[in-house]
Amino acid sequence: MAIFLTGDSRIMIQGITGSEGRRHGRRMLAAGTNVVGGANPRKAGQTVDLGHAEVPVFGTVAETMAATGADVSVVFVPPGGTKAAVTEAVDAGMPLVIVITEGIPVHDTAWFWAYASARGNATRIVGPNCPGVASPGKSNAGIIPADITTEGRIGLVSKSGTLTYQMMYELRDIGFSTAVGIGGDPVIGTTHIDCLAAFQDDPETDAIVMIGEIGGDAEERAAAYIEGHVTKPVVGYVAGFTAPEGKTMGHAGAIISGSAGTAQAKKEALEKVGVRVGRTPSETARLVREVMPGRR
Repeated sequence: MAIFLTGDSRIMIQGITGSEGRRHGRRMLAAGTNVVGGANPRKAGQTVDLGHAEVPVFGTVAETMAATGADVSVVFVPPGGTKAAVTEAVDAGMPLVIVITEGIPVHDTAWFWAYASARGNATRIVGPNCPGVASPGKSNAGIIPADITTEGRIGLVSKSGTLTYQMMYELRDIGFSTAVGIGGDPVIGTTHIDCLAAFQDDPETDAIVMIGEIGGDAEERAAAYIEGHVTKPVVGYVAGFTAPEGKTMGHAGAIISGSAGTAQAKKEALEKVGVRVGRTPSETARLVREVMPGRR
């Protein structure tokens, strides 16, 4: 079992003929992911060598889905074309679109998120500016390294790509059901709460790790959701305890003002509802070991 991405997922790549799409497509395929095709309207009919297979290129997302049964699209399209790429995937009825691209104008992200919502949220958008989704031992869609962890029973949702990797590595002996990098932009598709709900319903996830960062109120809203809906143990980490006030740090969404959005305020909100919060990634990993059933 896994959330969003399973061993049966059939992956296509929008931007498969570009350097990033080709490179990470090759890596995904080597990891055992079922990469079935890609789309580029200027190179339809060609194939792309991904090392372990020649993958066909189609003109549109709809054509790729019809020919291959693709049900996940990973987007490696440059920022200027991402709005059109995601809109095309939504129009085609793609169930899951994982937007790796960074540097997308916030207005564009807000537009295609609203566009998907207006069509009944039939398409789940993960990202943008995210590392993707990995269900170890089953499938890997995005840029998360496939060899840093093992299959297990921890669910991970994270704003930060590099902290996703670190947490997966530190807890590699226990392993993960699914890791979801949701991205740190001001507007994103899938949220902490969406992942918390899915992990709560997943019978093969025993504990949840939630990684946030300074800025906004996503973690506070997640805390309120945990209080009312999550019975599984949750361990949190909030990046940015040493960040100076009023300064943007890394992700575009990571800006604080006064006490709002600080790591300490988020830590307190999470601890108030029973979430154990580490002050470093390593301390967070230790807390996960303590709450995992059978590992105390």
